[in-house]
Amino acid sequence: MGRFCIIHYSLFFFLYSLELRKCVMIYKNPLLEKSLHFAARIVKLYQYLSKEKKETIISKQIVRSGTSIGANANEAVYGVSQADFIAKLQISLKETAETEYWLRLLNLSGYIDDKQAQSLIDDCLEIKRILIASLKTAKKKRINVSSVQDKDF
Repeated sequence: MGRFCIIHYSLFFFLYSLELRKCVMIYKNPLLEKSLHFAARIVKLYQYLSKEKKETIISKQIVRSGTSIGANANEAVYGVSQADFIAKLQISLKETAETEYWLRLLNLSGYIDDKQAQSLIDDCLEIKRILIASLKTAKKKRINVSSVQDKDF
């Protein structure tokens, strides 16, 4: 019984330390940090649009797409496979394109001024660049792994 408890506790602390390291890696991940801060800005924009400007249609669209970027990127970190990881990042990339569209529309329709729009669009495009680079790297790794698996040993 004593050995079992030692092994059990050792395994528990090993797994716990792995989770802690994963959490530290996540919070040091520029994509996750930037997308989280961007989502917070989008939520504030939504509050401004719905309360001050009485705009409800586009603001609901942008809050969905703008917060989905980080949510899908965060899900990608916990993906069960490389393919799952890539799929979630691709969804995030599509959400950046949609969010950028809504930001431009809000600007053109006069709901947000040029300075507000440009600041948010710049952040959106920065996240988009990170996603594109991450996807290129992930796809390259997937190709390298599959080519090794295909060889006869």
